[in-house]
Amino acid sequence: MSDNWLQYLPKDPTFRPSSKAAAAAELLLRAWLPEADAIESEFHKRIMFFEGGANFSGSRCPVCDADTEPWWGDAMESAARTGFVDLGCIASCCGASVSLNGLRYNWPAGFASYSLEAMNPNSRGLSAAQIVRLEQELGCELREVPLHL
Repeated sequence: MSDNWLQYLPKDPTFRPSSKAAAAAELLLRAWLPEADAIESEFHKRIMFFEGGANFSGSRCPVCDADTEPWWGDAMESAARTGFVDLGCIASCCGASVSLNGLRYNWPAGFASYSLEAMNPNSRGLSAAQIVRLEQELGCELREVPLHL
């Protein structure tokens, strides 16, 4: 049996809301996704990479639109050695300075040290208005990353 999650990540990988704001955001998500198996905020010890699991399908350079597959793995390994504190790299496709968090992932992905997640939510995602409300509650811009395992 497979599981699905909706993950909401701050666009700034270092952003961590207050515990009060995270609890309020959890309450909102529970109200909007009442069929979810679980809703939880997670404060991670370090920045982590969040991606779509079985849906992950690579990324493209935000400068020249080239497929990043030839250099993405090496850039990820290098960033992992710093605990993903430094996400900057040189895109070998065009020589531009880019952020791994700013690549155009073919399926949503991103880096964060905090996540708000709904397991098996029986939903394809939140409306734009609901995401704006969560952003107001948490105090940051969010990225929605659906995960399928």
